[in-house]
Amino acid sequence: MFMSSKPNVIWIVSDQHRAQALGISGDPNVFTPNIDRLSSTGVNFTHAVAGFPLCCPFRGSMLTGLYPHKCVPGHEYKLDPKQKTVANVFNDNGYDTCYIGKWHLDGFKERTGRAAYHIVPPDSRGGFKHWTGFENNNSQWDSYVHGGEGDNAFHYRLDGYETDALTDLMIDYINEKGSVLQTDSEPFFAVLSVQPPHDPYVAPEEYMKRHNPGTVSLRPNVPDVASVMPRARRDLAGYYAMIENLDHNIGRIITALTQNGLLFDTHIMFFSDHGDMHGSHGHFRKTAPFEEAIRIPFIISGEKPMSYEGRGCRMVPDVPVNHVDIAPTTLGLCGIAKPQWMEGVDYSTYRLPKNAKPEEPDSAYLQSVVPTGHGYSIDKPWRGIVTKDGYKYACFENMPWLMFNLKDDPYEFVNLAHNIAYHHKLVELNNKLKQWVEKTGDSFAVPDII
Repeated sequence: MFMSSKPNVIWIVSDQHRAQALGISGDPNVFTPNIDRLSSTGVNFTHAVAGFPLCCPFRGSMLTGLYPHKCVPGHEYKLDPKQKTVANVFNDNGYDTCYIGKWHLDGFKERTGRAAYHIVPPDSRGGFKHWTGFENNNSQWDSYVHGGEGDNAFHYRLDGYETDALTDLMIDYINEKGSVLQTDSEPFFAVLSVQPPHDPYVAPEEYMKRHNPGTVSLRPNVPDVASVMPRARRDLAGYYAMIENLDHNIGRIITALTQNGLLFDTHIMFFSDHGDMHGSHGHFRKTAPFEEAIRIPFIISGEKPMSYEGRGCRMVPDVPVNHVDIAPTTLGLCGIAKPQWMEGVDYSTYRLPKNAKPEEPDSAYLQSVVPTGHGYSIDKPWRGIVTKDGYKYACFENMPWLMFNLKDDPYEFVNLAHNIAYHHKLVELNNKLKQWVEKTGDSFAVPDII
């Protein structure tokens, strides 16, 4: 199947990028030909979710395959340096490992200073052999990266716009791997983690000028309220510009892989850590269980020779891929069994049909373990599930909250949680949620409903 015995993998991770905001998803506001190309030559998991729609918890889970309450339970919580990650597993299997970009797992509290200046210690960099990144940065034109240690330590300001500059670093790494292709068969696992389209919603001028707030097409569940709609339009204009800039840079990565003879040997995985509400239901940002916050793009791609069995676009709408599944699936693509300490499911069979089909759960587990306390977000802990048959249920402790039939009501207009006509479904979903709490060793008072 591959030109080398062990395939490479690149993760391209965006931040706050909801699944709906892609050309392949039918969003009329955005042009994403390169991401759409990844979908057309790979597998698009259209119902993937961010099980905890918040940066730090998601990132801890994507690297470890553990649920947030066992790993990184809230905003600005630290990943235990002793915790093994997917990078450690790749290291043990003869891979070179590289991380470039946003980390947000060292527990730095931004109220004490600017995270861009914080140095993540070498033992807190997840086991990656090469690490050039930053803890957090919400200023895309004033970004800093650091890495190395001792006499080889470095810390400098990126030149230009963040996504462009970080992509430059990834392309440098790809060029290095390509230059030793004939003499060094060591495969690689590399991560590019960019902050955009996270707020502030600004992009280079050539992309910003394509989007006018007054002509942005809003989702139907954005209310026509003075405090909501104008802000949503302003934010979305910049948001879509940032996504188109990201798409351009993904095209640059594909070109670099092609020029270095690596494209046929590399799985490209594109996903985001969570979505962005952008005014839907009157909410902004993340941490809510609504579709705009939890649904993320999740595409596994990479070109293959025409004889490759899995070639061609495959839309997978009913697989509940979650954050804990990313690491096991990545290992599965490379023929590496997931370690026992990882909780997620290996879904690599959807990309490599010869791989063993996993025992799939019938739902994905959703959590907000430690609320952020930020404005425009949910300020109470909650738990929830999304089922393969299209239902969503979320509750506060000891109190049902939301229940939607997503197949009939994709924009979540009709909350069924307190409608007695759907009481039997409420009981079913509530019991299923209890099973998830027990199965994962979580601590949460799910309501008693009979």
